[in-house]
Parts: sequence; C-alpha cells; structure tokens
Amino acid sequence: MTLQSGQPSATLTQLLEPVGRCLTPDVARELVNLRADPVVQARIEELADKNTEGELSAEERDEYETYVRATEIISILQAKARAILMHHGG
Repeated sequence: MTLQSGQPSATLTQLLEPVGRCLTPDVARELVNLRADPVVQARIEELADKNTEGELSAEERDEYETYVRATEIISILQAKARAILMHHGG
C-alpha cells in the first residue's frame, strides 16, 4: 500500500467503511477526541525529525512507518466519526 502524504489511501478508506457504519454517536465523539499519548507523540516527532535528516536506522524506519500507517487509519476513522456527528447534530 502506498501512503500519500496528507491524503488517505482510497483503498484503506474503502476497507474501513464497514467500521464507520458501526460507530454510534457516543463512540464517534470518543474517536474524534482521541489523541496520542504524550510519550508516543514525542517518539513520533523524534522519528519524524530523524527521517527528515535521513538518519533513521532500518529498525527506526519500520517503527516510523508503523506509526504513519496507524495515524492514517485513525485519521480515516476520525473523519467517519465527524461525519456521523454532523449527521446526528452532535
């Protein structure tokens, strides 16, 4: 799967469609407010900086790519959750 910076993969969006249909307004609110743990966020930023500088080891690159994929999934689910809340006035 190719990740597109700033733009979710259409395939991933399509795969997550059934999950989006399962979201209740309460769960959607929780999902919209979901934020990374500060320790995890700091690690992501550290790896992003090293990536920018071209200094990632192979292990760090795998870790960073895992974070990027997870963030993409969460972002797609949050977009679906926001759409549910807009539809339900919440």
